[in-house]
Amino acid sequence: MKDISPEAQPDPWQGLRRFTSARIGLGHTGISQRTHDQLAFQLAHARARDAVHEPLDAAALAASLQQAWPGLPGLPAPLVLHSAAPERNVYLQRPDLGRRLDAPSRERLRALRGEPLSVRPCDLAVVLVDGLSGRAVAQHAAPLLQALRPRLDPAWTLAPLCIVEQGRVAVGDEVGELLGARLAVVLIGERPGLSSPDSMGLYITWAPSVGLTDERRNCISNVRPAGLGIEDAARKLHVLLGEAHRRQLTGVQLKDEADGEEALAGGGPRFLL
Repeated sequence: MKDISPEAQPDPWQGLRRFTSARIGLGHTGISQRTHDQLAFQLAHARARDAVHEPLDAAALAASLQQAWPGLPGLPAPLVLHSAAPERNVYLQRPDLGRRLDAPSRERLRALRGEPLSVRPCDLAVVLVDGLSGRAVAQHAAPLLQALRPRLDPAWTLAPLCIVEQGRVAVGDEVGELLGARLAVVLIGERPGLSSPDSMGLYITWAPSVGLTDERRNCISNVRPAGLGIEDAARKLHVLLGEAHRRQLTGVQLKDEADGEEALAGGGPRFLL
């Protein structure tokens, strides 16, 4: 059956669709969904599946970080580590393995502590994790860190960047613990939605250590051009890091009330304990 064009039968919802990528106001032909809407759904679903299974090019990511997050004298280049999940299929079926480093990665971080130019103790460890969308980290991590770096207190000591393949959020706890970091930030690819295969999440944890639960973290979600923009995400992350460092806590005890446009524009965040 021939599709009915919007011009032939104006859709009152059409004007609202420009404000969202959500599937609202879908038309129909008889009792069936229109062909191009059905094809668009299948394309979005395919992109979400591809994002989950697409491997992260860790070497390319490390190279892109060299300019975005210049290393400090004595610190190694970004470290490429691996979780205890040996491959993608195992990673998807065993979330617990994605939360821990494999033995070689642990030994590598322990050895780093013993080097003459050891970074311990440090104020901040940044951990980049592929999660369920390596594409998100590959595309947005370097711009986010480039926007964050000049905002950080220059007195803070930084750990070398760590990239973890086949990792979950909690793997940042083990990395932060082994590096002796006071704060850990995990940049991770989020579970893809049908309109967001490239969404990145940021998780902030004070005093990271193995075994912490999610109530100890603060999260900034949906970082991507069509979601929370890079500059706004960097600004929120900087505010949360500063408050976490000052109060020495994160999670449910640290409330972010800087969500409004006024606060993002510099109107001043407010925090509650």
